[in-house]
Amino acid sequence: MPSAAIAAGHPCTSAVDTSFVSLGYAKIAFLGVVQGITELLPVSSSAHMRAVPAFLGWPDPGAAFSAAMQLAALAAVVVYFWTDIRSVTVDFFGALASGRRDSTGFRLGAGIILATIPIALAGLALRHTLNQCGSPLREPMVVGAACFVMAILMGLAELSARHVREAQTLTYWDALLIGLAQVGALIPGVSRSGSTFTGALFLGFKREDAARVSFLLGIPAIALAGLVELAALVHAHLSMHGWAVLGVGLVVASISAFAAIWGLMRFLENFSTWPLVIYRAVFGLVVMAGAYYNWIT
Repeated sequence: MPSAAIAAGHPCTSAVDTSFVSLGYAKIAFLGVVQGITELLPVSSSAHMRAVPAFLGWPDPGAAFSAAMQLAALAAVVVYFWTDIRSVTVDFFGALASGRRDSTGFRLGAGIILATIPIALAGLALRHTLNQCGSPLREPMVVGAACFVMAILMGLAELSARHVREAQTLTYWDALLIGLAQVGALIPGVSRSGSTFTGALFLGFKREDAARVSFLLGIPAIALAGLVELAALVHAHLSMHGWAVLGVGLVVASISAFAAIWGLMRFLENFSTWPLVIYRAVFGLVVMAGAYYNWIT
């Protein structure tokens, strides 16, 4: 496809969907707020990024845009958990240098690597399906159903979880199971934070510790997804205007994401996840109804 067409933001005419460019700065800034808030809450940013524009009559911004915008969430996670990240990094490489493998930092660092392998392999296998124009995985009915099913799983986790384990008790088996759960996030509507958070709850972690584990284990996955899609946009010869539009979204989303993670961690210290479960379920049903009655396409 000629780069001029891509620069114009023609909807769905290339292997990488660059329709977000046609939305312009104001709409992308609005979607940046939506992305930033929902990326780190277990309510599925991908579902919101697919459904909200559809309800507003805007083009689907595309999977590449959604994935690239995850870099804003990555920035928020790194800033918020900087002390944890620095400690784990120092302990991990210190343990490698000394040959000791029994420290908490080494175990968590190795767990982060282990949890990333499943989604990295699955993401590579499904990359073209996920990013293609008109991807079947981004159909509103699929997105709504995934959001609703995940709400049920979150509710079951809330009911069955013991809420006693702390993040420091993470084992390699825990990391692998949470990593496998993270693969579900490739389906819009499931949510990366939702799948890993729910997996951690099922394993008995306290709510705030489940969120901490979810965020820390998700750092490489978020980084890989964002960087891969940035490379795809470079390869698609995105125009300078397109990069400027994306930049606005990233700045707004990073600020929103930091506010979201700060609020979520304090919420989980005092409350259960039922408000989030109910919101997910209702949102999923609304999206499915919108698809069924052709309110959104």
